[in-house]
Amino acid sequence: MKTTFETNKGIKRLMSQMNDLNISQQVIRMIFLYVLCFYQLGYTQNFKNKDIHNIKDYGAKGNGNTLNTMAIQCAIDAAHKGKNGGKVIVPKGTYLTGSLELKSKVHLYLEEGAVLLGSTDPNDYKVLDTPGKPLSPKADDNSLLALLLAYKANNISVTGKGTIDGQGRALALNIDSLHHAKIQIDPKYNYRRMRPNETVRPKLFNFSSCNEVLVADLEIKNGACWGLTFELCDDLALNNLKIFNRAYWNNDGIDITDSKNVRITGCDVNSADDGICLKSYYPGYFNDNIHISDCTIRSSASAIKFGTASYGGFKNVTIENINIYDTFRSAIALEAVDGGDIENITIRNVEARNTGNAIFIRLGHRDGERPGTVKNIQITDMKVQVPFGRPDINYDMRGPEVDFFHNTFPSSITGLTNNKVENVRLERIEITYPGRASKGMAYVPLSRLDQVPEKEKDYPEFHMFGELPSWAFYVRHVKGISFKDINLVLDDKDYRPAFIFDDVEILKLENVALQTSSKNEIILYRTKDVALDSELKAISEHIDR
Repeated sequence: MKTTFETNKGIKRLMSQMNDLNISQQVIRMIFLYVLCFYQLGYTQNFKNKDIHNIKDYGAKGNGNTLNTMAIQCAIDAAHKGKNGGKVIVPKGTYLTGSLELKSKVHLYLEEGAVLLGSTDPNDYKVLDTPGKPLSPKADDNSLLALLLAYKANNISVTGKGTIDGQGRALALNIDSLHHAKIQIDPKYNYRRMRPNETVRPKLFNFSSCNEVLVADLEIKNGACWGLTFELCDDLALNNLKIFNRAYWNNDGIDITDSKNVRITGCDVNSADDGICLKSYYPGYFNDNIHISDCTIRSSASAIKFGTASYGGFKNVTIENINIYDTFRSAIALEAVDGGDIENITIRNVEARNTGNAIFIRLGHRDGERPGTVKNIQITDMKVQVPFGRPDINYDMRGPEVDFFHNTFPSSITGLTNNKVENVRLERIEITYPGRASKGMAYVPLSRLDQVPEKEKDYPEFHMFGELPSWAFYVRHVKGISFKDINLVLDDKDYRPAFIFDDVEILKLENVALQTSSKNEIILYRTKDVALDSELKAISEHIDR
């Protein structure tokens, strides 16, 4: 086998000869990389440690300008072909690249000072062929493009002390320009918001149907769309990641779709859209055995959310030790509106500062043959501070404003008339609200509680019902809910009652602390089987019409 030096010397002579024939530099480079890859795949068999593959040995250049897609892919392919797989090293330097496909038994490692830099040319990104993957009824927003791709790859990892930078804003603006120049038309272009649809903007990661996946210790930033997406995966661990995804619209941090045995720990997520979002795009599949802990989240949407798509569902999820700040929408949002099920959810030890809404739980029926279910939810040891204005006002990328006048929204837990949310327990929770509600801004009097719309088919969001008639909690169509050791604080006066319970059965309130006034703070409408301690009975009122 020739040495790398001899191989490169021969290829350089070939390149010089092709230059004499006026063959374009792009074609020459493609031929060079293909030939080099061929030689290197053979040459690596003589390495002392043939399980280690440095991308520089495959022609990669860390100058930030040379496109290294083929060279890095050659290193990945060589590692994959090894009997026991292999480790692909990205050394110090900045390596420009388009889509890379990770394959089974390949472990991509970025050394300190190494940067994988996403190309800003949309033609450098590809969609993987995914034979056998189930179909989703929802195809309007889930991009199949990504910087790092994997399909049915097992025992894979992306780790190290380096950085993955998708250059998402420049990439998205180039996609936008190509559309307006009528060079590459986006058929789903959003003219109202003047931006390309999610389906034509690459994510940072898109791993599908993979098992035994580890992503750890990296800084990952600047997607043109969602950040780290994992769907239909099993045995997934995301540890100690710093994720900054604020370059453009729809910049979720982490998305977990219909996956099982997932652990997300020690991650710092700063996103322009949902921070950590569990989604379910595939009927018959669901998220199961998910553990999210010790994470910090800042979001222009919701910090932790189940929803967007909810066809299969979310079961056996534990969320604990979460720090949330400067978040526009909900700290915790649990949504099932497409026929999926939310069951057995435990949330504990959450602190949220400067966050627009504490808790949003919604069972609706936007899609699917039948409504789903939401049951067995426990939220304990939670402390939230809700501001008077927008929590994300100082962001350069802010989520869409609520487009109607309103007072501060309470937490809400709502089902449907014939499909109730079931068995919710809230314990040791403190929420501070700003007060300062004005009847001149918006007003739903207690005589018109039926005025609050059902919005069965609407997209789920904490402001979906419009102005709400309570300041702390609005609860409707629920069977089995308890509040214990709850402290609700107002920074200023609010003319609305603290609680509205509408069509609720089996309700228990115990040791709920309120800043009471002469008005009744607990309104019970079409509600039965109520257990209140003596102090709360004194400030409650049944309304029957």
